[in-house]
Amino acid sequence: MSPYTTSILLSSLSAGTIIVTSSNHWFMAWIGLEMNTLAMIPIMSKNHHPRATEAATKYFLTQAMASAVLLFATMTNAWYTGEWTINMQTTMPTIMMTSALMIKLAVFPFHFWLLDVIQGLDTTTSMILLTWQKLAPMALLIQVNSELNSTMLILLGTMSIIIGGWGGLNQPQLRKIMAYSSIAHLGWMMAVITLSTNITLMTLLLYMMMTPSIFLTMNNTSSANINKMATSWMKNHTLSIMLMTTLMSLGGLPPMSGFMPKWFILEEMVNQNMMITATTMAMSALLSLFFYMRLSYLTSLTTSPSPMNSKFTWRLKSNPNSTLPTVIILSSLLLPISPTIMNMF
Repeated sequence: MSPYTTSILLSSLSAGTIIVTSSNHWFMAWIGLEMNTLAMIPIMSKNHHPRATEAATKYFLTQAMASAVLLFATMTNAWYTGEWTINMQTTMPTIMMTSALMIKLAVFPFHFWLLDVIQGLDTTTSMILLTWQKLAPMALLIQVNSELNSTMLILLGTMSIIIGGWGGLNQPQLRKIMAYSSIAHLGWMMAVITLSTNITLMTLLLYMMMTPSIFLTMNNTSSANINKMATSWMKNHTLSIMLMTTLMSLGGLPPMSGFMPKWFILEEMVNQNMMITATTMAMSALLSLFFYMRLSYLTSLTTSPSPMNSKFTWRLKSNPNSTLPTVIILSSLLLPISPTIMNMF
């Protein structure tokens, strides 16, 4: 793809998200979502491969359906209230709007499209899909969180955590594992969004720090499945050690940064006397932690500790990335300053 084309598409992608986050008008927010979607489709199909074309087509159809439902919900809300301001005051438009944004975020029970789409994409595009593309729908949910049905969102969030942990247990493909990880993390956000917006924002920020560190490491070591990840130690020793740490952080294991959002979410649940829900979420998080630990085990404990005697080209290839050390540090060492982070929000 031409650098000029890439620049235009990435600029449109950023502009669409900025329009959504800064808008207080439903129609402008819908336009921003459409800009975001239409800029993402050429990025997905840039490889000219049947799998990439299939992924772009599925993504387009899913997002078009969600956008149509969202536009119908906003028009119905404007019909009832007489205004286009971003708020929901009636039940039926609120349910339709929530369903449309759940489709865009790939939250249970609308998560099936994400698994098929992400398997046909390269590492960089998958990273954009699982991080940047979550910002615009989350911004809309946070703006209308006072009108949302908390019981429905807690139920969908809990089921997303269970599905995200259960589905990743048997997956050999790293991109699908990260897709199930996205479903589980969004489940944590949905469960707490009506209780505390600050904790939701903090969870989203930490997720957007941890996920790029995994994808950039996968790109650096050319790892697409578990078998290739098991040999990544021979390509970059230090990065493999950091990968194990980041995976533990993504799973929410203390004392890594990923433990912080789960800790605060469970604490908020307990403060709201939702003991059964908090217990279910905590136990379901163990499913996700299992396949993160499996990846860490394969990365660090299944390769011989002595390097190979012969020097192969693939082993000496260097792919420096200046942002990788920063995101790894942020995704693993932020727990000691968690009070400061919460005060920032």
